[in-house]
Amino acid sequence: MPFRAILFDLDGTLLDTLTDIGESVNRVMTDLGFPIHPMQAYRQFIGDGFNMLIRRALPENRRSAAFIQTCVDAFKADYSANWHNKTRLYPGIHTMLDTLARRDLKLAILSNKAHAITRKCTARYLSNWKFEAVFGGRDTVPSKPDPAGALEIAQLLDLPPSEFLYMGDSGVDMQTAIAAKMFPVGVSWGFRSTRELQQNGCRALIDRPLDVMDLLT
Repeated sequence: MPFRAILFDLDGTLLDTLTDIGESVNRVMTDLGFPIHPMQAYRQFIGDGFNMLIRRALPENRRSAAFIQTCVDAFKADYSANWHNKTRLYPGIHTMLDTLARRDLKLAILSNKAHAITRKCTARYLSNWKFEAVFGGRDTVPSKPDPAGALEIAQLLDLPPSEFLYMGDSGVDMQTAIAAKMFPVGVSWGFRSTRELQQNGCRALIDRPLDVMDLLT
């Protein structure tokens, strides 16, 4: 069955947000007197929402729910002022999206990043292309890998999940695609390893954004 839609993850798939996120968390850690982390560590910290990001960054003995929330609030305040300092499209994304725009495909974004900042990032960096739906993390919808958000998008676009190709950079994305009965495609340029993608069920692995076109022919 030919694909009629592509559902994208955001961070690590379309946008390289690693440094802005990592530097914001590190500033919070510094203000609290905790050790900071190298940027490479944030490749494993990012992907499951802000609460889990902060939980992973904090010392193990300071991970109470109340303190995590305090730190999340501090992170949101810092990140809201610094989310666009170094964030950029990955090389080749512009060309891929231009190419997809010439095809009769519907495009959408689903992220575990907070909904408001997901929308801001999309508006700033991806406004040249039409996305039928853009959803980040919302209190009313379970986070990925729960398929609820992906299935909501399928319903909004009035397409069966089987007609979606799902592109993401993490095991969580692959699990989400499989749970939603979409076709899971792992991207090797993101935050997580190709091993993680393969272990979590990706059915295709691409090294360049334009390689996705080979899956659409």
